[in-house]
Order: sequence, then structure tokens, then C-alpha cells
Amino acid sequence: MSERTAARLTRILAMLPWVIAHPGARVDDVCDRFNYTRRQLFEDLELVFVCGLPGYGPGDLMVAYVEDDQVIVDTADYFAGAPRLSASESIALLAAGLAVLGSGQGSEALASAVEKLSRALLPEGDSLTVEVSAGEPEIAATLRTAAADGQVVEIVYTTLSREDTTTRLIEPWAVFTSLGNWYCSAHCRRAGGERVFRLDRIREIRATDERFEPPAERPEPEVRYSPSDDDVVCVIDLRPPAQWVLEYYPVEVLADAGDTRRIRFRASEAHVAAALLLRLGPDAHLVEGEEVRDALRERKERTLARYADSETLDA
Repeated sequence: MSERTAARLTRILAMLPWVIAHPGARVDDVCDRFNYTRRQLFEDLELVFVCGLPGYGPGDLMVAYVEDDQVIVDTADYFAGAPRLSASESIALLAAGLAVLGSGQGSEALASAVEKLSRALLPEGDSLTVEVSAGEPEIAATLRTAAADGQVVEIVYTTLSREDTTTRLIEPWAVFTSLGNWYCSAHCRRAGGERVFRLDRIREIRATDERFEPPAERPEPEVRYSPSDDDVVCVIDLRPPAQWVLEYYPVEVLADAGDTRRIRFRASEAHVAAALLLRLGPDAHLVEGEEVRDALRERKERTLARYADSETLDA
């Protein structure tokens, strides 16, 4: 990682928790506190907009923009405070640090951090045994029992789309953990198909008296985006530099002509696809999808207006 990239990442990771903790923060306040120019702030918010958690579905991407001179950051609750690592995550972090130091690539700062973490985690002595037990949320036991008993569960669930909280009846299949978060794979009756729910987004849970018959073959429990009939659909041509999209998003390849791949891309909202197209630049071309085309035009106009404002203020 270059020094410039490292500095930018550090700045973003410092800015996000503060903005989340101060809803309605003004652009000038953020710039003053984190030594931003307006242009730098707008560029960082554009970058944040296409970042999120693995799975990279619409519910896992962050939202970041400026509206009425206020900095808005949403769907990034995992940045709201310092992470509280479980025992297994702490040991994994320590092991990774030791591995880097052992390769001879570690810095003095890393060596100091590893030493402090070792003192906190490991007892003194030449030989030791470390037992790791990863904590889990209380509702995991309720969902696991419901899955084993074939019991329908009612949940109040908040997606990472703005103000999208719904009550759903689900048929739990499995409870699992991935990348520090707990999930439940289930058949969602509201959506009419499989969905994967993050447990920390379940606001309320109630086991019902209704039973269900689990499928003979359940999908492998993993974090993934499940398309629905309400999705916005568009068709995109990808040149080779943009074809990493095939590895990270649930897309359908429609055609392979020379070095160009034509894909069908689905998202819950048009702005998600528009943000991806902006990120890909000239290496992607929108073929079909009027909603996405309108969202893309709006985002381009808004971005150009922001840059024009920042040029005026920086002059």
C-alpha cells in the first residue's frame, strides 16, 4: 500500500465514526476537524459509497453523500464504534501479526501492538493452552432451536437501506458466523424465497406455534445476495479491467464477445448499480436499464456540481 493510500484510508476510518456519531454534521465542520478540503471530502464519500461487507449486496453497501450541506453516512453501523473482538477473533489477529513479524516485513508499530496484545491474551509461561470460544448473540439459540424443531419465527428486521424495517415470518434453516458477524439462513415468507439475515439487525424475535417442513436439501449457509422480484435490473457490458465484477457480485453472464462480457446486474435500488458504474468508469457501458440510467445521470450531475463548488472554494 502506498503512503498516500494509507493516509487516505486512515483519514476515512477516522472520519466515518465521528460523522455517524454526529448526525447532521456540516461539511465545514467535518473539513475543519479532519483537515479536509471540500473536494477531498466529496471524493472520499464517493469512495465510501461503493464499499461494504462481503456479499456486496445492496444491504451490505454503505451510503455516503452531502445533502443541504450536511454529511450523511448511513448503512455503516459496523463503523459506529470500536469493534469488540471475540476470543477467537483476538487470537486470529494475534496469529496474523506474529506471521507478518516472522516474515521480516513487520514494522515497529506492529511489533509493539503484538506485544501488547500478547500480554492481554496469553498467560505467562513457556507452555500454554488457549481455549477459544466465540461468543454469540442470545437470539442465536432461539433461531437454532427453531431450525431444529421446524418452528416458524416472527422477526422485526432492519435492512441497511434507509428506514427499511419490516416484520417477517421466517422458517430458519441454519445459524452461522462469517467474518465476525452472525447470520441466519431461512425461507422468508414475505420475500417468497431464501434470505440470509444478520442477527444484529433483528430488533425483535418471537417464536410462533406454527410448524414448517424444512427442505430436503438446504443451501449451504453462506453470506450472499438473494435476488427478488422487486429488484432493479440492468444490462452492462464489461471490458477486461472491469471484469472483477464477475467475482464479487451475483451476476448473470449473457454474452461473451471477444474481450467484452455482457451481464445482467440486479440490485434493490437503482443508485447501487449507478454507483458501481461510476466506479468502473469507461470500462463499463450501460446497455439497458432506464432507472439505472436516470440514477447514473443524477449522480454524475451531482458529482460535477460538487467538484465545481470545491474548485471555487479551493481557488
